Amino acid sequence: MTELMEPTEILAQIPPGWKLGEAGNTLSKTYQFENFISAFGWMTQIAMIAEKMNHHPEWRNVYRTVEVTLTTHDVGGLTAKDITLAQKMNEAARNA
Repeated sequence: MTELMEPTEILAQIPPGWKLGEAGNTLSKTYQFENFISAFGWMTQIAMIAEKMNHHPEWRNVYRTVEVTLTTHDVGGLTAKDITLAQKMNEAARNA
């Protein structure tokens, strides 16, 4: 089973641009892309990564903006899966 991360662990590992939610159990970030096609292409790439990880984001897309929230629902908070997916999202966004 996936284990919850300690608050100090989370703070030390939050990838650039991500914010810790007030309750400390979510990470969030808003991405801006050049256009809708770029945003949707990025989402498609992340969807394939998330499926392989069996860890799926909560997200909302409007035109070129994608708002993302990560948490591990099974354990009610943040785990290493969230940090890993956030890092992969940032990496993919740099290349979008």
